[in-house]
Amino acid sequence: MTESTRTHLDQVEGSAESIELFVDAPLNVCEARDPNNLYKKMCAGQIREFTGIDAHYEAPEDPEIIVYTRKQTVDELVATILEQLLPLSQHHRAND
Repeated sequence: MTESTRTHLDQVEGSAESIELFVDAPLNVCEARDPNNLYKKMCAGQIREFTGIDAHYEAPEDPEIIVYTRKQTVDELVATILEQLLPLSQHHRAND
């Protein structure tokens, strides 16, 4: 998340803290896990400006949490997120 995004969120949310989570998912993993067939619809020309395909996407610069979908199962991803999220949320609360 860029500093300008963080600043904007702080203004919108007041004193609420944000924690950026980046789910690193390669295209082939996204296509394989697509329950709504959005990638098929995009390839068929039914969807335009699909983020990461024909619409620009920028990975976050410095997220607090990163998970890698090609390396872990869904249950492992959830465990990783929770394992990393709890200390971050406690840290944020301690600094309020």
